[in-house]
Amino acid sequence: MKDSDWKGVKSLSDKLGDMRRTHTCCELGANDAGAEVVLMGWVQRRRDHGGVIFVDLRDRDGITQVVFNPEVSSMVHEKAHVLRSEYVIGIRGKVEKRLEGMANPNLKTGEIEVFATELNIFNAAETPPFMIEDNVDVSENVRLKYRHIDLRRTLLQKNIINRHRAAASVRQYLNSRRFIDIETPVLTRSTPEGARDYLVPSRVNPGLFYALPQSPQIFKQLLMIAGFDRYYQIVKCFRDEDLRADRQPEFTQIDMEMSFVGEDEVMDIAQGLMVKLFKDVLDIDLNVPFPRLSYEDAVGRFGLDKPDIRFGLELVDISDIVEKAGFKVFSDAVNKGGKVKALNAKGCLNFTRKEIDDLADFVSVYRAKGLAWIKVHEESWQSPIAKFFSDEEKEALARKIDMQAGDLVFFVADQPKVVDEALGHLRNLLGKKRGLIQENTFSFVWVTRFPLLEYDENEKRYQALHHPFTAPLEEDYDLLEKDPLSVRSRAYDLVLNGSEIGGGSIRIHQKNLQERVFEALGMDRKTYEEKFGFLLSALDSGAPPHGGIAFGFDRLVMILCGQSSIRDVIPFPKTQKAACLLTNAPSEAGKAQLEELSLRIKKL
Repeated sequence: MKDSDWKGVKSLSDKLGDMRRTHTCCELGANDAGAEVVLMGWVQRRRDHGGVIFVDLRDRDGITQVVFNPEVSSMVHEKAHVLRSEYVIGIRGKVEKRLEGMANPNLKTGEIEVFATELNIFNAAETPPFMIEDNVDVSENVRLKYRHIDLRRTLLQKNIINRHRAAASVRQYLNSRRFIDIETPVLTRSTPEGARDYLVPSRVNPGLFYALPQSPQIFKQLLMIAGFDRYYQIVKCFRDEDLRADRQPEFTQIDMEMSFVGEDEVMDIAQGLMVKLFKDVLDIDLNVPFPRLSYEDAVGRFGLDKPDIRFGLELVDISDIVEKAGFKVFSDAVNKGGKVKALNAKGCLNFTRKEIDDLADFVSVYRAKGLAWIKVHEESWQSPIAKFFSDEEKEALARKIDMQAGDLVFFVADQPKVVDEALGHLRNLLGKKRGLIQENTFSFVWVTRFPLLEYDENEKRYQALHHPFTAPLEEDYDLLEKDPLSVRSRAYDLVLNGSEIGGGSIRIHQKNLQERVFEALGMDRKTYEEKFGFLLSALDSGAPPHGGIAFGFDRLVMILCGQSSIRDVIPFPKTQKAACLLTNAPSEAGKAQLEELSLRIKKL
């Protein structure tokens, strides 16, 4: 471009003039009185009081009150009349202490105000679709459609800044412990053993597809085989599955892997990471080591493999007492291989029949066919099922369940998984309903020794409870072929307040054992060599014992920020239909694009 061509072209410096920001809108205090400053940001609100115009100027750090007084500058005051919400401006002015009694204790800058001597309007703004306030009364879909405006709200900006602080804390901790941050591929091959993959068609290889990774699992194992010893990554992962408040089609996890370790070493590193993270972000000191529960104990006592241990209400197995009882629902369930468990809701005698019926509807969501109950009065039991128990059975039940006057005891009889899940979720509901959960507390617990496999009734085959690269307990090797469902794994999950925030395992590092696990999953040699031949070859090239863990970063940040949805801690989240309302993604592809990819859309 010739020098003459630049004539009339405005540069950024022309727009800013000689203004350069000296402070953010959260920095100024009484000690700055008398200083000349330059502030820049958005107009939060404008007020005209008797000819003097007040503007709350906002940036990501906070708010400063700016005063446009005609006695200071009539020209600037006149210009300020056009200001409206969300105008982008810069001001130069003098810091003054507020008059006595006029300080605003709710603002960090509430002791001062800035009297403007210069105003630069960088951009006007249309009236926003909703107020830029934390408690805005607007639907989530509207907020997501205008996410760039929604993100101006103080609450969301704090959440995103805390997300940054959490990521920085993670990196500092792991870097200090010899971990290396290594990126793994985003375009990889499909291994549909878990959730659905997102597939990406290959233009240069017509008819072939990449998959977006559900996790870097195989690549981090290959890094251990390659000798990198300690790896980590804060990484995007993708799963094409039904969504909930705590799930997204693309999500972020803290991924790590270590060589020459057992469960204790991985847990120690993970606990240390949590200690640093909660200290750096919330200034909370966590007590370590975290308690541990075997999977069997967690499910047995709390019904779920992610127990909330902040309160009691533990489940009690009464199958041995009722297997020959006159109440056929109970005895038949036990004799068919099921079980009967009780949950003593102490002090809930005053629950109405409607409340009990509502709880029965609640457990039906978890496939429970019914919810039996007994109200314990001083001299008698009130219940439709009380008449079916002998005095000896009543005495045994009262002793085992600790039934006392004022209690309301619930029972579910069914197959073990149904019983545990129904009563486990009922336990959590009653804990909240009765105010048993102490808020603003963080109770961690490790759950260990999960089953290696589970049986999928729909697919009519075994599948890995975690993933097929998890090592079984050595003492259970012989059960792989004889009794696969009894094999326990070297897997471990970290649970916080009833939410699983991380999970990992010691991996299989020997080729023959990996082949046995593939075969237990119902794969023949041709299938697993086609899918995982490269991994088997790598294991045969000298693989060290190794293990790791991954944390759901979005969920962790959600808990750290005290939010109930991960959409409030992700800058640009998707809806529950996996759509981006801001950009209207996903969208249709053009005919030419489809032809390039050798694809044709089948209309349904």
